Amino acid sequence: MNEGMTMMMQSSPATSAPPPPLPSSPSSSSFFTNYPLLSALVAFSIAQTIKFLTAWYKERQWDFKLLVGSGGMPSSHSATITALAAAIGFQEGFGGPLFATALILATVVMYDATGVRLQAGRQAEVLNQIVYELPAEHPLAESRPLRELLGHTPPQVVVGGLLGISTSVVGHLIILACS
Repeated sequence: MNEGMTMMMQSSPATSAPPPPLPSSPSSSSFFTNYPLLSALVAFSIAQTIKFLTAWYKERQWDFKLLVGSGGMPSSHSATITALAAAIGFQEGFGGPLFATALILATVVMYDATGVRLQAGRQAEVLNQIVYELPAEHPLAESRPLRELLGHTPPQVVVGGLLGISTSVVGHLIILACS
């Protein structure tokens, strides 16, 4: 051991209590008080519920797959990630590295939703049509259709993003009112 470490060990009492946990440490907060996480989960739940109820209103039948599925209006991916990013900004500050990281992640997720995933959904639609038109004796004629609702249009992403930001703003206002 070096001399500095030896001196520190000798000068500090062995029975001293550990320092109190910092406000953001895992031991001082619980799942139920994690504002960014709760904002993201609430935004996701609201977006999925909107899709579920909209489908019921249009088709008059319950489609429970919509509660967890991707695609459609509003984008639950965008709602979730923007709620998370905004809540981190409110809690940790909009000028800090945590918000910067969350903002970049949100941008990537929303870009991916309107880019790669949307194009994959459109390709699945074309492939399903090709398979549908195959003769019955073709080996692929009985293949299961590909999922077509994968990505989002830009309006779906924007509405999801606005929903996420709104959710975190409401959460922030509730926290301010309760403190």
